[in-house]
Amino acid sequence: MEASLAPRERRLTLPDVRLHVREWDAEGRPFLLVHGLASNARTWDDVARRLNAAGHRVVALDQRGHGRSDKPPSGYGFDQVAADLHNLAQALDMPRPFLVGQSWGGNVVLDFARRYPQATSGLVLVDGGFLELAARPGATWEDTERELRPPPLAGTPRRAMAERIRAAYPDWSAVGIEGTLGNFETMPDGTVRPWLTLERHMEILRALWDHRPSTIYSQVTAPVLIAVAGAPSDKAWDKRQPVAAAEAGIPQVRVQWFEESAHDLHVHRPAELTTFIFQAFADGFFS
Repeated sequence: MEASLAPRERRLTLPDVRLHVREWDAEGRPFLLVHGLASNARTWDDVARRLNAAGHRVVALDQRGHGRSDKPPSGYGFDQVAADLHNLAQALDMPRPFLVGQSWGGNVVLDFARRYPQATSGLVLVDGGFLELAARPGATWEDTERELRPPPLAGTPRRAMAERIRAAYPDWSAVGIEGTLGNFETMPDGTVRPWLTLERHMEILRALWDHRPSTIYSQVTAPVLIAVAGAPSDKAWDKRQPVAAAEAGIPQVRVQWFEESAHDLHVHRPAELTTFIFQAFADGFFS
């Protein structure tokens, strides 16, 4: 089968949730792409098309509570979202896919690798997986809850939201802008509201606060790539210590820093990110 640049979309029924996916078919090794908190599957479009053009089968999902997937009242802890990935891979007949996770999604795929060590061929952690909010010096849940609470965006005209994203990220592609707008449901009056409710957003944030990647690293047997947005000298969010801990703790790991990159590295620098992945294939890192 030739690689297809146009994805198909469908919803798959799992034991307790239906998840929406975007699929690019091909015969090559499968990739499952996992977005971050309050994001959606479409943010992966540029990365997915590049992977697919190289012959890989690619699936990007909307995690529970996000995008066009079901929004059940519970099940947002790491045990359940990791189980969602496992059930989804089985439903898609994707044996041992490569899991690529961004931000919170990176922590999700890391947790998956601990719980299901034989179910993945490798991980790519995109500015995530090493997120350990409680390990920051002086961090408290109360401060974190206040600092990371999302702004009230419901009721913003869609056109204004698009302009806001373009102004913040002027070098993002049109595909990336449109994919990011997919974080929101467009209402009949032309305004938007986040697909993820505030209550579930904060529930996931609390689960992320309680997550301890540093206790998981040594249990990950799959090879792991870590793509870090920003330079090691960037003081806005000093990632040097958590990234160094991941590099020291994961048995087979490779780290690359992408300077002058947004946290949504997969949207901002899709070509460079996929080159990082392809190079790992070329030199046998994933063999």
